[in-house]
Amino acid sequence: MKANNYRSFNIVLKILVFLVLTGFFTQAYTQFYQPENPFAHTFSIVARDTTTGEMAVGVQSHWFSVGTVVSWGQSGVGVVATQSLVNISFGPNGLKLMIEGKNAEEAMETLIAEDEGRDYRQLAIIDNDGQIGTYTGKKCIASAGHYTGKIYSVQANMMLNDRVVPAMAEAYEQNTDLPLAERIMAVLKAAQEAGGDIRGKQSAALIVVGPERISETWLDKKIDLRVDDHPGPIKELERLLKVHRAYEYMNRGDVALENEDMVAALKEYGIAETMFPENPEFIFWTAVALANHNRMEEALPKFKRVFDSNDNWRELTRRLPESDLLKITDSDLIKILEL
Repeated sequence: MKANNYRSFNIVLKILVFLVLTGFFTQAYTQFYQPENPFAHTFSIVARDTTTGEMAVGVQSHWFSVGTVVSWGQSGVGVVATQSLVNISFGPNGLKLMIEGKNAEEAMETLIAEDEGRDYRQLAIIDNDGQIGTYTGKKCIASAGHYTGKIYSVQANMMLNDRVVPAMAEAYEQNTDLPLAERIMAVLKAAQEAGGDIRGKQSAALIVVGPERISETWLDKKIDLRVDDHPGPIKELERLLKVHRAYEYMNRGDVALENEDMVAALKEYGIAETMFPENPEFIFWTAVALANHNRMEEALPKFKRVFDSNDNWRELTRRLPESDLLKITDSDLIKILEL
């Protein structure tokens, strides 16, 4: 009898050794938790604009660089927010499943079904057709939950109270007049005002993608902003969005100049300068545009204002003619440099 027990023990031991050596336990464990994956307890929103077709993810957390793990998106495909005890693979794999033809709900169900750690996950997906898949695991830390509205979903875990998710939904539905990115910001601010993450604030992120597939991957995201570590991440994210919008006006001004539409160019530049009147970048390139179109009297005060803020702009101006970015006479260049 003892011999049989010994042989049985040896067999079991060999099986255990085999399983360890082949990585069975490691594979099973990593399906539940991978040490490199963060505990991104957070609040977020995924949404699709019914007018423009743009899709977005907005998120805030008391976790460093939350935007690198939670928010995922691809133009013409969809957006994903993966959070709580994060399975980061849900981001790229969710997009891949939608590219292969699954809608958002089917992609969500596939990802959750294959994940042994599903009870600890929170996941929200919207596809390019506006369909939604949302999931909150039963072991996500309270206060946790989600709400699915008309082509948007708000979700949160480890919140201070149960008012955060309803406040997010209300903010989204009450700000229909705003562009999608600004509407997302209203939601994040409402979440924080309602109580937010029980631990406080640290990082935030916002991405916006378009309704059409784009082959140039570097152009895929229309907006891609992150605040990785800041005492007021939502306020800082809102500031960055405003800067982003200002530079959009500058870019449109550049396009107008290329099309020799000086009136349109100065209008776009003027809006950017109004948004950030102390930003020398906007003032400087407006001055360059004016000088290039023989409007030196208007250009000179702007050049002087920039030079007074930092004399390096004067040296930059000196270098522009060689690169054909400042096409003026030598005498006009001297007038500018002598300001």
